[in-house]
Amino acid sequence: MISDLMRIIEQVSREKGLEKNVLIKALEEAVKAAARKKFGPEYDLEVNFNEDLGEIEVFEFKEVVEEVTDKHIQVSLSEALELDPEAELGDSLGMKMDTDEFGRIAAQSAKQVIMQRLKEAERDVVFDDFKDRQGEIINGIAQRFDRGSIIVNLGRTEAELPLKEQIPKETYKQGDRIRAYILEVRQFSRGPQIILSRTHPNFLASLFESEVPEIAESIVQIVQVAREPGARSKIAVTSKDPDVDPVGACVGMKGSRVQAVVQELRGEKIDIITWDSDAAKFICNALSPAEIIRVLVDESEHSMEVVVPDDQLSLAIGKRGQNVRLASRLTGWKLDVTGETSYNQNLKDGYKSLLNLHGVGEKKASDLYEGGFRSARDLANATVDDLLAVKGMTDKQAEKLIENAIEYGETTKLTNDPEKEEVETPAQNSDDGKTEDMADGE
Repeated sequence: MISDLMRIIEQVSREKGLEKNVLIKALEEAVKAAARKKFGPEYDLEVNFNEDLGEIEVFEFKEVVEEVTDKHIQVSLSEALELDPEAELGDSLGMKMDTDEFGRIAAQSAKQVIMQRLKEAERDVVFDDFKDRQGEIINGIAQRFDRGSIIVNLGRTEAELPLKEQIPKETYKQGDRIRAYILEVRQFSRGPQIILSRTHPNFLASLFESEVPEIAESIVQIVQVAREPGARSKIAVTSKDPDVDPVGACVGMKGSRVQAVVQELRGEKIDIITWDSDAAKFICNALSPAEIIRVLVDESEHSMEVVVPDDQLSLAIGKRGQNVRLASRLTGWKLDVTGETSYNQNLKDGYKSLLNLHGVGEKKASDLYEGGFRSARDLANATVDDLLAVKGMTDKQAEKLIENAIEYGETTKLTNDPEKEEVETPAQNSDDGKTEDMADGE
């Protein structure tokens, strides 16, 4: 027959979701603490839960000696033989104690230790549960507000949605449902701290994964995401199946899938583009809906000059540079966007600057132009080895050309065309690290 104590342990185990052995260990520690409080620290005590009897047993151990000098930890041989006929000098004899002797104070101490252990065990269970859910989307209820942060009730525990992880201009009231990304789970002495985010790029990726079966089944893969939360995002996708259009899969029938994500993000505009292994093609896709005329790649600077029709320049750059800025983040390249007229004028000015150099005629200017040196500034930034690739160029000529180009640049004070807008990829922060991992196929 199950004892009352065992029945209580099983009930608490079910209600709190804790293992029975965790509760039993907490109970043993509590009783041991109560015993020490009653009898003092000098006793050698051992506490065990007897599952057969369903009760806690407390034993005090004493060494068998000829002459007792400390009655708390020693017992005479004659007394030991009465308890155990096989006792010998030097043995450690365990004697069962009466737990009823602990009294009210000891019982209260035991209760406090048990409650403390229960809280610790519950915190450990919550931490173990949520640490494996980092990177998932979770639903909760806005419970209260603390210095800009929203404390979210997740049922078994609470989580924090910091102000910096909230979408700008997004507001919540107490009791509102909140859907967010589990950004981080930390363990503290007071319990686990769960940090949520609605601005992380992976929140957008996870929303698409929940809406698009082809992503969940790994047929369509999200390669990269760039966000300006609450305003606009770009997401690059590819398909492992040539028969599956990755963009179409994410958009859904009549835009149903992408609209579900937009609605969750309170109207954030989302551009879904096709990823391409060719960096120039990827850039063209990323700058959509603008039309691209020409892309000039500079591998050494990891930058590209993108030429667009004059009437498409504002579209390519976007409001306050948003479109080109997101395209730069998405692709990881520095982008220099310019209009066609400005580009052609720059070519003419560059060719003219070559002709203005001492010792450069039309043939030499054409040879330099075909060799990739399209202006005096290009020559000023070149090395002798670079120029030796030009037909008929010698070391001496190369040195003289570079010297003349530097002098020309200093006298004319070459400047960037004001119509150009250059966007550099911002330094990656900690949030972007998860997105770069996605580009590796995670």
